[in-house]
Amino acid sequence: MTKLDLPTDKMIAEKADGIGWMTFNNPARRNAIGFAMREAILEIIDDFNSDDDVRVIVMQGAGDKAFVSGSDISEFAERRATPEQREIYDALSSKVNEAYGRIEKPLIAMIRGFCMGGGLGTALQADLRIASEGSEFGVPAAKLGVGYPYRNMKKLIDVVGPAKTKEIFFTGRRFSDQEALAMGLINQLVPADALEDTVRELAATIAGNAPLTVRSTKVIVAEAFKDPDERDIAMCDELVEACMNSDDYAEGRTAFMEKRKPNFVGR
Repeated sequence: MTKLDLPTDKMIAEKADGIGWMTFNNPARRNAIGFAMREAILEIIDDFNSDDDVRVIVMQGAGDKAFVSGSDISEFAERRATPEQREIYDALSSKVNEAYGRIEKPLIAMIRGFCMGGGLGTALQADLRIASEGSEFGVPAAKLGVGYPYRNMKKLIDVVGPAKTKEIFFTGRRFSDQEALAMGLINQLVPADALEDTVRELAATIAGNAPLTVRSTKVIVAEAFKDPDERDIAMCDELVEACMNSDDYAEGRTAFMEKRKPNFVGR
């Protein structure tokens, strides 16, 4: 296992067996994300994205109390007290959101415990969300008088639809694990003691598949959710053509005929 050297110990990044692990390591504050953590997230995403040996990324919160509880409010007096500070802070937050959008590999959120507010927003950056029993979800914005920007709300709408998004925001209440599963907010709900094994198995399955096919799927699904005049269909066609002309496609056909597991290399 390879561990990245980061500027803060509140983020942990490790790589092993084709999987990149990103851990929000601030359990004393239910893994609330601070300024230095955001800077580290940028480093982690850039590293994982550029490493061909990393085929899937898993993000998780340290401990069993929470995935992520949002921003670390304890820093606000120091980091967001003036207009200039808020501008710097918000610019970094925007960079992190953009970095998540540039991830070309499948991103899995492994969720234990609370996944509220900005924590739910972080989970929605993932392609797949696997949660342990007893996890809770919600956005208490209406109980705080907070407004949510279009981009953040659209991610939730894309996942659960407009009616459920309205219910989540109108009520501001906590939703149970079963409610989250029923509305499609999470892909799987598993016992707490089976969560890590379930995610490892899922990540290993994805890592063993053809990278070009997996990447093209992620890109094409994302394009389908854009406004029609913003979709790059030509790019999608090029990605599909790259799959069909790849060494991996030849390997997949050969392995199928030889009744063996294929060895995909990503080209």
